[in-house]
Amino acid sequence: MKFKIQLIIFLFALANTSVAQNPFTWTQLPNMPGKTANNAVSEGDVSGVRHIYSFGGIDTTKLFSGIHQNAFRYNTVSQVWDTIPSLPDTLGKIASGASTVNNIIYIFGGYHVLSGGSEVSSDRVHRYDPNTNSYLSDGAPIPKAIDDHVQCVWRDSLIFLITGWSNTGNVRDVQIYDPAGDSWQTGTMVPTTASQYACFGASGTIIGDTIYYYGGAKSGFNFPASDVLRKGVIDPTDPTNITWSLVVAGPRKAYRSSSIVYGNRAFWIGGSEISYNYDGLAYFDGSGVNPSNSILSFNESTGNFTNWQYSDSIMDMRGIAQVSSNQWVVCGGMAENQAVSDQTFLLEYDVSYVGLSDLDVEISVYPSPAKNNIYVDIEEEISEIVIFNQLGELVLRSINKDINVSNLKTGIYLIEVRTKNQKIGKIQFAKG
Repeated sequence: MKFKIQLIIFLFALANTSVAQNPFTWTQLPNMPGKTANNAVSEGDVSGVRHIYSFGGIDTTKLFSGIHQNAFRYNTVSQVWDTIPSLPDTLGKIASGASTVNNIIYIFGGYHVLSGGSEVSSDRVHRYDPNTNSYLSDGAPIPKAIDDHVQCVWRDSLIFLITGWSNTGNVRDVQIYDPAGDSWQTGTMVPTTASQYACFGASGTIIGDTIYYYGGAKSGFNFPASDVLRKGVIDPTDPTNITWSLVVAGPRKAYRSSSIVYGNRAFWIGGSEISYNYDGLAYFDGSGVNPSNSILSFNESTGNFTNWQYSDSIMDMRGIAQVSSNQWVVCGGMAENQAVSDQTFLLEYDVSYVGLSDLDVEISVYPSPAKNNIYVDIEEEISEIVIFNQLGELVLRSINKDINVSNLKTGIYLIEVRTKNQKIGKIQFAKG
């Protein structure tokens, strides 16, 4: 019982120290010119100044008539939002995706909702030039009209549109756009296990040559939300050749979240754990859906998930804008009680953070509990081992795997190991 109490105290202390704090900070920025959800978001530069862009979406009415073509931009230096020319389409639309390549923003697909309630997927590719604040002529139409798809950029050159919804159902298509040639290629379809791969409202990213996409809503009665992570390895000599596989189920479901990447980690921000229609009401019973207040991380090196909880929460997102290597902006979406939002947040990742279950290398320690000595078992050559107490204070430092801990007080400790090749591992042990 004493050991359990000490462990609880230690974990509580860790949650309030720099050792194991949440890695993201949320900072509220000036509000958008209007409230909008399900808006396509990306970034662009004007005379070297980073701007954040929002295209289309739905207003506070959450009715088909509130789906609009409005577009806005935010200057990250002056911190001012303004209104820019509207999307050059015939009707407002939601569930589009926006990506930036060579400082041109490409807005793909989405869907229109007609007065009778029918939904029509779009095959249009709008091209916006931040420097001139104007739209170029549309790009070549998407071979298969698509909305609520996964959209990500490979090697700053090709834009992948993966699965999604096309007019009447989920599709397995992988459609690859080449901005340089304004042309389309067909990628390897996601596998036929439709309930696992084909989905709408998922989001994803690319780490190196590997696609990761997570969550979304599956085909079937009431479109249940998914907690599945899928992986697609791109052949760099032929980007249309993709090897698909399922990775693992994650700790929560994610529908219409935003996805980013930092280092070898993919993140899914917010979204909801229940699928819903454009009005924020659940498909399965019409009740109101609320956002998840977590950021989910997947470590490509270890295969580990981490799920952090935050006070801020956003759902109904169709993208996120990158400000720097460790900063992103989310804007609009839906907050609690399906409230369409005009809020803007800067998310900043603490580059020094390494979490207990989000590590680059596996280690073990024995014995635990220990009296006099512990041995840290790790295959790689170490650079340094440091030990923290329950308050997050550094109490011991060593360059050897065999460590004398006889002078430490009884309690729970955290070991952090740094290797010669800059990998990090952490583990707890008990001093008896």
